[in-house]
Amino acid sequence: MRPVLYPLEGRLGSWVGVPAIFAIVISAVGASIYVSLGVVARDALALTPLAYVAAGLFFVVTMLTYIEGNSLHPERGGASTLARYAFDEFWSFVAGWAIVLDYLIVMALCALSVPHYLGAFWGHTGDAGIELVLAALVLVWVAALNVRGLRAQGLGLVLRLGAANVLLLIVLVVAGVAVAWDWGAVTDPVDLGSQPEWGELGFALIVAGLALTGIEAASGLAGEIRPNRRELKRVIGATAVTAFTVLVGVSLIALMAAPATGGSTPLGGRFIEAPLLGVAHAYDPGWLGDLLRYAIGACGALVLVQWASMNMMGVSRLAYSLATNRQIPSAVGQLHRQRSTPWVAIVICGALAYVLVLPADVDLLAGLFAFGATLAFAIAHASVIAMRFQEAFARRPYRMPLSVAVGRGSIPLPAALGLLMAVAAWLSVLILHEEARYVGGSWLAGGLLLYLVYRRGQGKSLRKRFTIPAAALQETVDVRYGSLLVPIFGGPLDDDIVATAGKLAAGEAAEGEGGTVIEAIYVLEIPMSLPLDARVPDERIAEAKRALRRAKEVGEQHEGVEVAPATARARALGAGIVEEARRRGVEAIVLAAEEPTRMRGGAVLGGRGGPRDRYVGQMTRYVVEKAPCRVILTAPPAGGVRANEAAGP
Repeated sequence: MRPVLYPLEGRLGSWVGVPAIFAIVISAVGASIYVSLGVVARDALALTPLAYVAAGLFFVVTMLTYIEGNSLHPERGGASTLARYAFDEFWSFVAGWAIVLDYLIVMALCALSVPHYLGAFWGHTGDAGIELVLAALVLVWVAALNVRGLRAQGLGLVLRLGAANVLLLIVLVVAGVAVAWDWGAVTDPVDLGSQPEWGELGFALIVAGLALTGIEAASGLAGEIRPNRRELKRVIGATAVTAFTVLVGVSLIALMAAPATGGSTPLGGRFIEAPLLGVAHAYDPGWLGDLLRYAIGACGALVLVQWASMNMMGVSRLAYSLATNRQIPSAVGQLHRQRSTPWVAIVICGALAYVLVLPADVDLLAGLFAFGATLAFAIAHASVIAMRFQEAFARRPYRMPLSVAVGRGSIPLPAALGLLMAVAAWLSVLILHEEARYVGGSWLAGGLLLYLVYRRGQGKSLRKRFTIPAAALQETVDVRYGSLLVPIFGGPLDDDIVATAGKLAAGEAAEGEGGTVIEAIYVLEIPMSLPLDARVPDERIAEAKRALRRAKEVGEQHEGVEVAPATARARALGAGIVEEARRRGVEAIVLAAEEPTRMRGGAVLGGRGGPRDRYVGQMTRYVVEKAPCRVILTAPPAGGVRANEAAGP
């Protein structure tokens, strides 16, 4: 097993920047059309492109709201965090609980749609039994991936796959313009109020906004990514253009290729679970349709799995935020002892998503999404408007345009428009969609009951904020060491590293297991120009003895701890440390990690990119990768010392 470091806080901010926001949001935009087009086309018929125009507008104003809110309060939690600062903990929980439902719905829709897109290669993947098995495999994979933890490289893959998907959709549109362009297919069947009916059109408008969960997921990175105003404008512009191009362009060509006739379209019937395959199926000549069908089947399955994973990341980070703010039991937000991911919440959400898959009812899932999304986004818009008055003079790295001054504050018109659209949509769902009304209402009522019982059981107010330290969610690890190897370098970190080892050793002795030996070793690095047994200058020997003497004094201040000092020779520090650990058979190495290098791959020496993706330096990385035992690192950032642990083979 290869040793790997797991950051205790699971932070992404030091590894990724603005591209992470764009990657998550654009992945959601590109994936949403794969699952929403069928339901939207079934209800909106020839007005499907209009539904996506409205969804694109709501997408943009909602993105503006989230960016302003998170720039003012850069904390994970999305709409829940915005409501916390604008109103109180009760409304924060309502927003968070509604978004949890949306995350579950999107994961269920993705898992349900993947088998149908794989049907491009084997027609039986959409059969009832096989469909449920494949959906289960998707959710298990997504849960395992998120328990393991997403890294910067993973978000880079999200961006690349999202870009490839957008390119494929543009090819689909261009091909459609060439072989299926028929403006009359979009305009002629429209008989507003009859085809489509008002209620069905309203429902389609809401479902078309499925991509909005990407904004909420990206908002979960707040506090870890601090883009400036210029970068935010670029993200907004690029995302808005991409959203309108994909959503409106694909829906327009789709209704030309598979037009609505007699009050129905194949996209909302036979192909409702995989509507883009229906678009490719309608293309003539057949070879073009087959080529696009295989490309869409493969890319669609990958994109939907990826989107499900992004939603699982969003819900896990939201659950962590709710747990640390005592809005749900802390056990739900429990962090994995090594991975530092909220594994309990991930497992629970994966199971709940599969329960939603079992009925295989796309209409029910779409209605539940509409219930949760409209409520949560209405609260988010209202929160940003309220903060314009409550924190009128607070510094905002980003302030959305088009505001109207009112008293000492102002009303941002995009947020006001978003609020009106969200409230109207939520009311329409309550009135027109019976299943969403009862199931969504039951979800909300159950959450509020959980919140009430938990808060009252803790003796806490329903409206005031109470937090628990993040460390309280970290699983404790019962680790005992009989021998520790502590490399000494003669620097200022030696006392800290020996003290850390001394505390571990003293804890072992206090439990009656006998004392622990700390083997303090000073590695003398011998250059390749000299033989390994060459004479070492007296001043280096004196420095080594001084450092080891100091290590013995510090270590033996802890009761029951014995420090055995020694020197060793090696061509490189990392290799020497690993060799001594192997030779002595120690159970753990306690190492002072040096800072990462910025030389290779970075901009310091004129490189094309930023610093290399390393959170430790080369010597530390060598020890972590090659050590035959556990490696415990102490790495003091600005203002303190923190210990991380890496599991050895």
